[in-house]
Amino acid sequence: MISMTSKDFLELPIADLIISSEKVAHVQLGNNAEHALLVLTKTGYSSIPVLDTQYCLHGLLSMRMITESILGLDHIEFEKLNDIKVDDIMDKKVATLNIHDKFQKALDLVINHAFLCVLDNEEKFVGIMTRRVILKQLKKYIYQISY
Repeated sequence: MISMTSKDFLELPIADLIISSEKVAHVQLGNNAEHALLVLTKTGYSSIPVLDTQYCLHGLLSMRMITESILGLDHIEFEKLNDIKVDDIMDKKVATLNIHDKFQKALDLVINHAFLCVLDNEEKFVGIMTRRVILKQLKKYIYQISY
């Protein structure tokens, strides 16, 4: 039987658990809300990262943010979608991890977020760590210590 202490488990590096940036849907600064709405709708994600051309993270964008930006007094103003830039409606406060962080930090942060953006030492976006992956690792650990 393989045994692991909780300290060992919490000290696991997150690098092997992330979904790489090449596989993560995102939008870029300057994209309009119509494009972002299409990306969110086609992927089915609740929110996506907003990156610049150098892959630096600037914020997160959600369907709710887009919808709120086109709500008028008596109707939804779909015609505004093309004129609204993601830069103007994104959330700039993003929970992030560094690629060298340990599992404990991810576990602490994921309580309030469906996924966490992971950055390298140069602050470039390298991927995401999802709540699903964290829960799977936690389940695996619990089953290992139970038997």
